Amino acid sequence: MNSLTVVVSLALAAVTVPALVRSMRDAGATRHNYRDVLVAYPAGIAIPVVALFALLPLALVQELTGAKVFRGGVEPAVTYVVGISLLGLLDDLIGGGSGPRGLRGHARAVRRGVPSTGAIKAVGSLGLALFALSGQGRGHAEYLLGAGVLVVATNLFNLLDLRPGRSAKALVLLATALSVGALTVGPLWTLGVFVGPILVLLPLDLREVGMLGDTGSNAIGAVAGMWLVLTLSTTGQAIALGLMAAITVYGEFRSIARVIDRTPGLRWLDSLGRAHA
Repeated sequence: MNSLTVVVSLALAAVTVPALVRSMRDAGATRHNYRDVLVAYPAGIAIPVVALFALLPLALVQELTGAKVFRGGVEPAVTYVVGISLLGLLDDLIGGGSGPRGLRGHARAVRRGVPSTGAIKAVGSLGLALFALSGQGRGHAEYLLGAGVLVVATNLFNLLDLRPGRSAKALVLLATALSVGALTVGPLWTLGVFVGPILVLLPLDLREVGMLGDTGSNAIGAVAGMWLVLTLSTTGQAIALGLMAAITVYGEFRSIARVIDRTPGLRWLDSLGRAHA
């Protein structure tokens, strides 16, 4: 019955996400993207919305029939991803496009006493990560390491989301590699309520119908972080944290987008399915 979470999530997303994106456009919830195309924004709000919708029938089936619908760990995963989405929504609503960018930009803003939604997201993300992983019997080092993986993955996927579909594609590649490498799809069932809206949003993002915003890219990063924590050993998490931190630091001083554009294989994957490559 674990697969029911993915099935319900996909079914609800197929009905809900396109309608929600259209409603956003009709209501004027839009923004110009990197090509100056007017798109629904932040369409990524569909990720927590559909996930919460999916909990209604899934929880009822589990409680009323006694079937084992939810896999262990789903409660902290939902808490973390939905919480991260709300922090991203705050940035989308009041952060503005002219605010500080990058870790250094937000740090400078805080030192000047300027309110920074990026700083709020950083502190809030850490609090959510520490809460989500608490009470699970982890050792102190493993607990702090897991929280670090969650926070850094969340931020990194937000950095990646500069072009349509980029963050969702990165999640699909990561999830596939982890599932094949570990020979398990367990995390898919744990995070299943988020799979539907992410996959249904992907073509809408690629066709420039809607833009994820920080609401969506942070949610995708949160799912990626949870997938890493649920799949990898302590050593694996330490390696993943080091790699993600290195990419994040590189992105502070150099353009990750330029690396993608200059690497043929990455450039092809990045442009795949995009309305205007």
